[in-house]
Amino acid sequence: METRGVWLIFFLLLLAQCTLQQTTPKTRSGKKVCLRGTKILGKCFLADPVQKTFHAASDDCLAKGGSLATPLSGDENDQLYSYVRQSIGPEEHIWLGINDMVTDGQWSDGSGSSVRFKNWETEITLQPDGGRSQNCAILSTTANGKWFDESCRAKKASVCEFNIV
Repeated sequence: METRGVWLIFFLLLLAQCTLQQTTPKTRSGKKVCLRGTKILGKCFLADPVQKTFHAASDDCLAKGGSLATPLSGDENDQLYSYVRQSIGPEEHIWLGINDMVTDGQWSDGSGSSVRFKNWETEITLQPDGGRSQNCAILSTTANGKWFDESCRAKKASVCEFNIV
């Protein structure tokens, strides 16, 4: 009986290690590839449907070696929107890796750099409109990939991005 228990623990540890290794980009012949998720313009994106606060989602991505998805162009935003609809659902919102916590109205990415590409919903609700109470950004699949500001304490799904170039 004791031998069976040791083998079971060994197997579970091995399985956990393999699962963790598959969540981040891997090197094959000097090039990183996406083993799970999808590749979009030199980045690997991995969806997480579990709803978390902005900070919990960001910490989770950092622990995996990436960061919350931050589209740098309209094309990247459109492809991320399509990936979220297919992988998480057509009526979901995901956290983006941008916020204006330091200075209200000045949106920056996780490194503190100003965000150059923006895709705020401006036709109906004139985003961002939350002032000091909504300092984190989401991508909305119900609004065709447009961005909204949101309370960082709200719980949303997320997508981690990993550089693979």
